[in-house]
Formats: sequence, C-alpha cells, structure tokens
Amino acid sequence: MHIRNLSVVNFKNIGEAEISFSSKLNCFVGDNGAGKTNLLDAVYYLSFCKSFFNPTDQLNVKHDESFFMLKGKYNRLESEENIHCSLQKGNKKQFKRNSKTYTKFADHIGLLPLVMISPSDSVLIRGGSDERRKFVDGVISQFDHEYLNNLLNYNRALNQRNVLLKQFASGNQFDAEILDVWDMQLIEYGKKIHEDRKVFVEKLKPVFQHYYSLISQRNELVGLIHQSDFYTDDFETVFKNALAKDRILQYTTVGIHKEDLLLNIGNFQIKKLGSQGQIKTFLIALKMAQFEFLKEISGIKPILLLDDIFDKLDKNRVEEIIKLVSDEHFGQIFITDTNREHLDGIIRSAKADYKIFNVKKGLVSEEL
Repeated sequence: MHIRNLSVVNFKNIGEAEISFSSKLNCFVGDNGAGKTNLLDAVYYLSFCKSFFNPTDQLNVKHDESFFMLKGKYNRLESEENIHCSLQKGNKKQFKRNSKTYTKFADHIGLLPLVMISPSDSVLIRGGSDERRKFVDGVISQFDHEYLNNLLNYNRALNQRNVLLKQFASGNQFDAEILDVWDMQLIEYGKKIHEDRKVFVEKLKPVFQHYYSLISQRNELVGLIHQSDFYTDDFETVFKNALAKDRILQYTTVGIHKEDLLLNIGNFQIKKLGSQGQIKTFLIALKMAQFEFLKEISGIKPILLLDDIFDKLDKNRVEEIIKLVSDEHFGQIFITDTNREHLDGIIRSAKADYKIFNVKKGLVSEEL
C-alpha cells in the first residue's frame, strides 16, 4: 500500500501543495519550522482522521484562513482509494472515502495502516500513563474494530458513572442500583479491553527486543510490563473495594482507564536511568515493533513516517537505522531531516526508487 498523490490546502503553515510521491522512499529536506513535519502530519491525518500533534482540529487551519482541505490518492491491495478531509471553522469536519461520507470516523481507522516515529514520542516515557494507554489503544484499534467499539463504550459508561458520583455528592444521596448499571458496563467492556491489551503486550515484547538489539548492537534487555489491578483481583472485587473512595473523590478511581505500560531497560524504568541515546533507540524500536505487528495482522505494509529521528543518536545507531529502513521488508517511507547527509546515506543504501522534496516556509518543491 502507498499514497500516490497528496493535495494540501491551508493545513498548518502549508498554504497549497500538490505532491506526487514515490511508492518507496520520500525525503523532505529543510530548516526547522519550514513545514516538513506538517506534511507528514497531513499524511497521518488521512489515516487517523486527526493530527498526530494537535487534536484540536480548528488549530490545524492555517493562520488567517477559514478552512483546510486534505486529499490523498492511494493504491491499497488491488484497488484505488480516494480519501478526502475538509474542515470549515465553526463546522464539523467531513471525511470521505471514494466520495462517500463517513458517519463514524472510527469506521475509517485501520483502512490505511501507518506508523509515525517522531521526537514527540518521548512523551511515552516522560508523560503519564494516559499517553502509554493511548499508544496501546491506537495500535490495537488499527486492526480490531471490536476493540475500538469496546473502548468507546467503556469511556461513555465511565463518563456517566463520574457524573452520577458528582450528583450523589452534591445531592447528599446515594443509589446503589443506578450505579450498578454503569458498573456492569465498565466490567463488561473492561474485561475485554484488559484481555486484548494483555495479549498485545505479550506479542509485542519479543519483536520490540529484536529491534532494540538490532539498532543498539547491544545485548541490553528491554521490557514491557502491562500494569493493572486486575492481575491480583477480579473486576467485581476491585470496583467494590474502591466504592467508598470513589464516593469521596467523586470519580472512578479504578478500571482499565488506570492501567499502565511500564517501559524498562534491565530492571529499571528507562525514564529514570536511560541516556538520551538509549531513550531514542527504545522509542524507535517500540515503533518498529508496532510496524511489524500491524504488518503481520493486516497483511499490508504500513506507511512509515520518520520525523527527524537521527538527532541525539551516535553514528553507529544512525547507520543501523539506515540499513534497517533500506530493507525490502518495509514499504513506503517518508523521512524528514535538516541534515542532507543522513538522507543521502539512506538513498545510497536503499538502491530503490526515491524522491526528494525541498521545503521552505511552507512551500514544497521536488528536487529533479
């Protein structure tokens, strides 16, 4: 699968761009702030119906403009897919596949599998548990629509339960039967989500270790641990034991929305002891494992977006990544960098079709 053409109008700092891509390697060169990352984000948007960096759609409209529009033409398996997205300020965005408007954006997720590797991935290590849950949920949702629906239903029930707890506190009353209605839904959907996350993490571990060892050229043991209250007690007991605390705090203190993914190197959490190079390698290996997982499940090579990934890596690690992405194992790849030498190295190693684009102040030109 690959994207052949991209049309961009008023997306972030890109006023207008019409780009035809190579089916293999596409490189964006330019200074920081020129708009290279925004082009990757436009490709990401067409897969996920949202920006990788800014979830508030209105803020993705170019300054002093009233709308943005994105169009992508894809070759997917044996068919052509035309994806269109537009947003007028003050209105809901529209998302279309082959001229047919989606009623639910969730129906689009997984059609165009994609993996983005970016410096902002550091939030997976330095951020809270919600960022790591978002990563796990995002990967599973790309290939399992039932999981995504369970997650949406769980979050709706969670919101209703939290509203109810606040109402009980403000009205100085309590109705266990009404609360049970939402508890039953949280338990029903939570059990399925918990089990899917457990299976996913176990399958991801060996692939992740493989890529980390490959890039680092070291035998350091890295680990992923799915942390959850439900490994020690069943769902019903956990909710029952937390009820008094929930009533005092007026929100749901337990559930799959509190699970975490511990990221370890050796016997320690990487956020406490990892060097900059180790952290960068850890994140790239994690995303490469995500790529491998999606490829295996979907039978499609996901599009791979590599945004400024070589910074803070030593020469050896850069060379290993260049060798890795040059392999036929990967499909269409997009790379941004301010350092032309990195890209020239990849082009020499890949010996495959490629295109280079220069980006300057939101303007894109192909290098001929």
